[in-house]
Amino acid sequence: MTIPVSPWAALRMCCLGGALLVAKLALCQIPQSNPPTETAAVPVLDDFTTRQVIAERPVLPYQSVREADILFEKRIWRVIDVREKMNLPFTYPEAPLFTILADAAKAGQLQAYADDRFAEPMTLSDVENQIATVDTLYVYNMDTQTDELQVVKNDIDPNSIRRFRMKEAWFFDTNTGQLRVRILGIAPLVEVTNDNGDFMYEKPLFWIHYPSSRSLLARQKVYAPGGNMSATMTWEDIFEMRYFASMVYKESNPYDRRIQDYLSGEDIVYESAKIKDDLFNREHDLWSW
Repeated sequence: MTIPVSPWAALRMCCLGGALLVAKLALCQIPQSNPPTETAAVPVLDDFTTRQVIAERPVLPYQSVREADILFEKRIWRVIDVREKMNLPFTYPEAPLFTILADAAKAGQLQAYADDRFAEPMTLSDVENQIATVDTLYVYNMDTQTDELQVVKNDIDPNSIRRFRMKEAWFFDTNTGQLRVRILGIAPLVEVTNDNGDFMYEKPLFWIHYPSSRSLLARQKVYAPGGNMSATMTWEDIFEMRYFASMVYKESNPYDRRIQDYLSGEDIVYESAKIKDDLFNREHDLWSW
């Protein structure tokens, strides 16, 4: 028995069959994708724009000073304690000053010296030995199933550097009629303890000649006071603007001794303030008629 089919129903069935055939042919032509493979992560920018102001900043040279124009000069040694509130940028976790100086000295970008007169240059191996501690410990060897003694070298923790020394030259320039200052060197200090962990003394790890390091410090951004992340303040700005707190621990003298060598207790603080006042008064005395 034959069931009659209307022309419209036959047309719809033909269209549906054609659509199914085209879809099947299209699926057959889709190439099979290869299994995903591991690729290296593409570095991304941890910012919303590219920063080039600090990287391209030129360093302005110092104004030349004639020796004949120097009427008065004194050398001053200071100590900067990073635990003071004004000196908190020195320990900014992303780029502490010690890490900047140590990495540059290890890479040979800055010449490190063993003394504050910059007469004893240090080699790269000397710098490595100064900024790293060597420990010996027993490590269990799975192959031999025994404890073996190994030497482990660890870099100094930047948080353990709590103070810096700074050497300066203060002079009165008759050409400009000003008492001026030039920073000569910077040194990070490390605490030396005995076997019981008791503090004994502190020593400089190395000295950096500041005039030679200005170009590098001018390209190192510092955490700006006030928390403005868009500020373009660098370490060279911090030192040239003298935006740090410090205490004088030595001045040039015929005995080459520090204040703590002839005073103790709170008298050291008073003597440090007295040296600062003497510099200020010396400038006024040179202008007296």
